[in-house]
Amino acid sequence: MKRPLPLGTFIRISACMLLFIILLSGCWSGDDPNRSSEPNPPPAVEQPVDENTPDQPEPSLPEQPVEPYTREATLVAVGDIMMHSPQLPSAYSVTDTTYSFDTYFEPLEGYLDGDWVIANLETPMAGEEAGYSGYPQFNAPEQLADALKQAGFDIVSTANNHSLDRWEAGVRRTIDFLEERGLYHTGTARSEAEAAIPLIVEKQGISIAFLAYTYGTNGIPIPAGKDYLVNLIDEARIKQDIKQARDSGAELVTVSLHFGHEYHRQPSEEQKQLSQSLIRAGADIILGSHPHVVQPYEWISTENDEGDIRIGIVIYSLGNFISNQGPDQGTAKYTDVGVIFSLPITKQFPEEIVTLGEPETVSTWVHKYYENGKRKYRILPMEAVLANQNDTILQPYHYTMLEKYAAEMNSHLQSLTEEADTLPNK
Repeated sequence: MKRPLPLGTFIRISACMLLFIILLSGCWSGDDPNRSSEPNPPPAVEQPVDENTPDQPEPSLPEQPVEPYTREATLVAVGDIMMHSPQLPSAYSVTDTTYSFDTYFEPLEGYLDGDWVIANLETPMAGEEAGYSGYPQFNAPEQLADALKQAGFDIVSTANNHSLDRWEAGVRRTIDFLEERGLYHTGTARSEAEAAIPLIVEKQGISIAFLAYTYGTNGIPIPAGKDYLVNLIDEARIKQDIKQARDSGAELVTVSLHFGHEYHRQPSEEQKQLSQSLIRAGADIILGSHPHVVQPYEWISTENDEGDIRIGIVIYSLGNFISNQGPDQGTAKYTDVGVIFSLPITKQFPEEIVTLGEPETVSTWVHKYYENGKRKYRILPMEAVLANQNDTILQPYHYTMLEKYAAEMNSHLQSLTEEADTLPNK
């Protein structure tokens, strides 16, 4: 039988064994053998953000120069679109029980191919219920708007002395019919809000504002508190409208003015002074109407209030484009003559400089004739008719008359520009 170890000896042995175990455990970490033995990185210290330090821009490539290029467009303007009493039955079809005015414009194919094509609509379209009528208080069938659209027009001035022939209702219905056909209008409005917005039409990247005003409304008063119905000529107001149009983004401003004296082939001093004043104020193109005969055009150079030179163009009267007037109807000579006034416009890029070119003019004549016992109307381009001389309806005396008309008109239209010594048929 073995003797038990003394207590002191046992304690010493136990202490040695415990020390051995501690030393042995220090040689093995107990970590996963697949874990990296690299020491863990210290925790990231978040840097304070200086809110006053601007963001550094991304490096950019040098800008490539823009190649210069030019855009071209054309404004085409004609004069009065009128609807006298004899024109109404000539356009009516008993078979279809409706009106059509398309034949008026059929000989003009290609002549109204502009980017902006504008006419003076000198008749209300108040609807059939108001009763269709001619002079002195016009009311044309709304199918006239269809014919205008079909012919190539996209803008009409509605500010003239016949705007209120069918009173306020006529103004409103006319605008309704025009908008239904997609035609722009300027010069009359259905509300103050509508009147406050200038008509600006952009084509080929060029924005043109179209404003329109008339000297009066044949004594028919504008209803109290509704001055917005028709724009009357007020020089200060027109200048404000020109500025507003410019501020609204218009690069050019066209002003249609129903002014001057009926049947006078030369502009009055009032027409000249107003045109110069408006060009000085920022207008670029002035289209005149009311005399019912063609008046010349001219370039106007003037200095504005800032000392800058401004150059604009005015044609004082575009004459009658379609009507029943003419010497054969007892009205003044040349009342059956009009003009297609085409103005080339260019815009240079990248400078975005807009310039006007020299106008081209085509003299027109309203031919009245009979077909199957019914009176008919059509608008003929004089020079083309004379060059071809193959029209089956015209008689020899028509060609003789047109030769005189064409020669006179070419000289007359440029008489102010050329500062001719003698103005034909004053």
